[in-house]
Amino acid sequence: EAPPIRARGVIALHEDNCTACMLCSRSCPDWCIYIEGHKQLAPARRAGGKPRQVNHLDRFDIDYALCMYCGICVEVCPFDALFWSPEYEYSEPKIADLLHDKAKLGEWMETVPEAPELEAGAGK
Repeated sequence: EAPPIRARGVIALHEDNCTACMLCSRSCPDWCIYIEGHKQLAPARRAGGKPRQVNHLDRFDIDYALCMYCGICVEVCPFDALFWSPEYEYSEPKIADLLHDKAKLGEWMETVPEAPELEAGAGK
């Protein structure tokens, strides 16, 4: 039987949406999210404008040996980069293998269900 639509399994990362703003890491009560990034130049938004500096994500790890699945990181992310996946069977023989990097967290995105329709009158 499939878990309920709002079940909390593993947290998945949509890497393209992450700006390395660190909000999730700073909000985590368990300090189990590790982020590293660097700034790089991006083209100007308009012709004649100056180049912009944008954050580039180098490392995004979640240590599931420490995570208590509170979901604060998913809630505080302003860029829709973190999602709940219903997958919950990912035990490991070695505790060190519970540290999932951005590649592994990205794989979990395949299991994230579509968002349910909003109730009538909610949002535009």
